[in-house]
Amino acid sequence: MSDRIHVVTAAEVFPAPPSMLSLVLGNLWREKAVRIGGALVVLVILAALLAPAVAWLLGHGPTDQFRDTAMDEMGLPIGPSLAFPLGADGNGRDVFVRTLYGARISLLVGIPATTVAMIIGTAIGLVSGFFAGRVDRIISQAIDVALSFPFVVTALSLLSLNRGGTGEPIIPPVLVVILIIALFSWTYFARLTRGLVLAMRTSPMVEAARTIGASRRRIILLEILPNILPVVFVYWAVQLPANIIAEATLSFLGVGIQAPMPSWGNMIAEAQRTSLYQDQPWFLAGPGLALFLAVAAFNTLSAGLRNVLDPHHRT
Repeated sequence: MSDRIHVVTAAEVFPAPPSMLSLVLGNLWREKAVRIGGALVVLVILAALLAPAVAWLLGHGPTDQFRDTAMDEMGLPIGPSLAFPLGADGNGRDVFVRTLYGARISLLVGIPATTVAMIIGTAIGLVSGFFAGRVDRIISQAIDVALSFPFVVTALSLLSLNRGGTGEPIIPPVLVVILIIALFSWTYFARLTRGLVLAMRTSPMVEAARTIGASRRRIILLEILPNILPVVFVYWAVQLPANIIAEATLSFLGVGIQAPMPSWGNMIAEAQRTSLYQDQPWFLAGPGLALFLAVAAFNTLSAGLRNVLDPHHRT
């Protein structure tokens, strides 16, 4: 039998290092806040996705009224039961089903509004920070002017204009709320991006790109933007719960998502307006605890993402 010579390859002596993606995912998994926040976020998303299935199983739509079965002899809503897990509201509607559908509204408004604000603010911040000088001064003054408007008062004024001659909304309320929240959120992304770009525009990496004759567009899109995106994405997760609260605030004031469409804000407003929550706390507990859980989930997740992805905020 002939002897075989085993040739040792370089890959056996020097194994390939783990990829950047695997390193980032490993660091994210080791961060406790990411695991806890991620689990809570998944719970909120599942609640929103499974809302139609739960409504079908219970036989209760989010706007259906069951005055015969959900109200007692005195005309008051019944408490939690197998048919109505969180009881009913003053109109005989299932509080549990409406709370699940409220999660859909919060995500439907919060995620697009935050994403639109991130895109607009990042683009403006890139221009302001990279070109500096007069361009930066003009954009910075425009940002200061935009920040000077009070959110609630301005939102109330803008939403009141969305009424036709018959009192019906001209544009769907969900779309209007998304645009208004994005209108007030882009400034924070613009300021963040501007500061990051100002710090990078004189870095050796950017100077080297200028030396080899790279265009401004190439420097912005290929050298600066990829390096600031992790921080921008972290701030997206930070801003999202604030925008969810903004939607709930507008709906609570009666100018956001209008009843009978369920929103955590208008459900809390209805509970406060009828005062039923004083004797029947489940009326308020459903939307109140759901709003708290959603905000806590995204805040916890964003804190973990910041610890891993943003080197300036490591704990």
